[in-house]
Amino acid sequence: MITQGTNFSAEHLGSFENLLEKDFKGFHGKYFLGENLGLTGCEVSLNRLPAGKGMPFVHRHTKNEELYIVLRGSGVFYLDGEEFPISEGSLIRVAPAGERSWQAGDEDLYFICIQAEVGSLTQATLEDGFRTDTRTRWMKK
Repeated sequence: MITQGTNFSAEHLGSFENLLEKDFKGFHGKYFLGENLGLTGCEVSLNRLPAGKGMPFVHRHTKNEELYIVLRGSGVFYLDGEEFPISEGSLIRVAPAGERSWQAGDEDLYFICIQAEVGSLTQATLEDGFRTDTRTRWMKK
């Protein structure tokens, strides 16, 4: 169920263990957030790849770079003809032209993939964010 307000949308997906119940064009374990949450500056997918399974294709992009954030598990990442090990805490940025694929190791591989148009970030959080005077219930008055 998606909750929406003036300045937000929120969804509780539940445990990442349930990701294999999600289906994207016949591929189980991938869930895109963009459409459901109304993302306008990036696309995000939550992913669970079963142990020993690999992506059935190599792909690249024309405009979007990707950031892969490995949350749990281990495996191998293929990038432009090279393979390297990945595990919890691995962070991989891939330029649009980079040819990529991955395979889970002996345990399921859980990761987040964030896509955004290369070169579209015009300012970082420190330049864009600012504090307000609002206080939440857990903040001392």
